[in-house]
Amino acid sequence: PDPAAALPPMAASEAVPAALQDTWGDFWLFRFFINAAGYASILVPGYLLIQYFKRKNYLETGRGICFPVIKSCVFGSEAKSAHQDDIPLAARSEPVESSTARQVFKLLFCAVGLQVSYLTWGVLQERVMTRTYGATETEPGEKFKDSQFLVFMNRILAFTVAGLYCALTKQPRHGAPMYKYSFASLSNILSSWCQYEALKYISFPTQVLAKASKVIPVMLMGKLVSRKSYEYWEYLTAALISVGVSMFLLSSAPNKHLSTVTTFSGLVLLAGYILFDSFTSNWQDALFTYKMSPVQMMFGVNVFSCLFTMGSLLEQGALVESARFMARHSEFAVHAVLLSVCSACGQLFIFYTISQFGAAVFTIIMTLRQAFAILLSCLIYGHAVTVVGGLGVAVVFVALFLRVYARSRMKKRSKKLPPGDAPIQKV
Repeated sequence: PDPAAALPPMAASEAVPAALQDTWGDFWLFRFFINAAGYASILVPGYLLIQYFKRKNYLETGRGICFPVIKSCVFGSEAKSAHQDDIPLAARSEPVESSTARQVFKLLFCAVGLQVSYLTWGVLQERVMTRTYGATETEPGEKFKDSQFLVFMNRILAFTVAGLYCALTKQPRHGAPMYKYSFASLSNILSSWCQYEALKYISFPTQVLAKASKVIPVMLMGKLVSRKSYEYWEYLTAALISVGVSMFLLSSAPNKHLSTVTTFSGLVLLAGYILFDSFTSNWQDALFTYKMSPVQMMFGVNVFSCLFTMGSLLEQGALVESARFMARHSEFAVHAVLLSVCSACGQLFIFYTISQFGAAVFTIIMTLRQAFAILLSCLIYGHAVTVVGGLGVAVVFVALFLRVYARSRMKKRSKKLPPGDAPIQKV
């Protein structure tokens, strides 16, 4: 008798460990370098062209029909704003006076929109990357392996939504040289790719906790590189987050369900995600010194993301193979489209929430979303969490809420307004 037949339905789809790759072509590090080579084939010629136009002083000597395009891509059209506070963000208009009921309705609308968008996105992400498609009683089915195609799908829709939003609403005059978006775009692609790939080696709850604990490496980097000083409550909450994550990870013994095993490859990919994501946010902060709205930022970054991912997929022949997989499995096609819709809608909800209620309320909503995501993942996909692991998760989120509370108290005490820049979330 077939031993796989004795497995429960949820475990049967995972009878072949995702971490055990059959060929070098399926190994994540090999694919990472292949993808990087594809991006380099676009970046290097682009860099050489930019240097050529700058050396030729094209801004002063250029003429012809291509001049406006080259000027916008290489030189931009406006000087930087002296202060970020001067940026006329279209989304951050002053809230008009309204009734308490109206404000409550807006808050519920934002909270429900964010929760539905990102909880659905998280559940689908785990389904696509860890389960098989087309499985029958006689056939084991096949897994979708190309994370870059999912990134491409997400970016195409985000590019379309941001482009339509910019076309239909009044936006500040754009001044940043377009090529500067390519740096944030590349790091954004790589962080998203690492996020998808990591799910082949670690459980979704582990990934969520690692993302929630990004504050620790950020503080370490600030201390070592920028010589920043932190308040006592920042050290306390960082320590609590470390304790909570450690409790959760150490409670996942190797003999537990396969998807809860944390592998070295998974840890490396999570570290890559945190590294690339940190660079993306810092580079976007620098770009916001130009006069632009968050949706313009979303559009500019996604232009290059579509270019990089499509170019790399075409060079590898992976675009055709992924399209064939989609044609073979209509369920995958639905999941991939829904992933993209949730990602694009989630970004718009982020902008609207921050413009209406500020960063503190947004952080609370997203922290709750991470807790619900872990709960949903455990319920739907059967991840085993021990009592110690559950306490670890609780410690992490208590620490995150303490950070939000302490930061809001500090801002009220110093009577300073929260930063005007809406963060760009990359999913």
